[in-house]
Amino acid sequence: MRIHLTSVFVDDQEKALRFYTGALGFVKKHDVPIGEARWLTVVSPEAPEGTELLLEPDGHPAVKPYKEALVHDGIPAASFAVDDVTSEFGRLSELGVTFVQEPLTMGPVTTAVLDDTCGNLIQIVHSA
Repeated sequence: MRIHLTSVFVDDQEKALRFYTGALGFVKKHDVPIGEARWLTVVSPEAPEGTELLLEPDGHPAVKPYKEALVHDGIPAASFAVDDVTSEFGRLSELGVTFVQEPLTMGPVTTAVLDDTCGNLIQIVHSA
């Protein structure tokens, strides 16, 4: 068994696509209209057949309070692995990405947490 698909709830699919591809560097895999929304997934360019991230509309009434509670408590909705958190922090900061936690090393793990512009906190992480 392996993870095929996971999702992050977004308040605007087009804005999310621009952020996740333009800033984070993912590539669009699927973009299928489904009523007013889209089945919109991105993947890592390093693993185009790997795990897909669904940029899922946050229209369900339970989603917005859930997202707001996570952000309020500083809990990331997702975590993405990077080779070097400090370098990625610098690159993303230059692109105007807002971080709510600068790089922090805790033993063998370094993390930073950013705002994805779509209502979520996203953690980037590297384990030594």
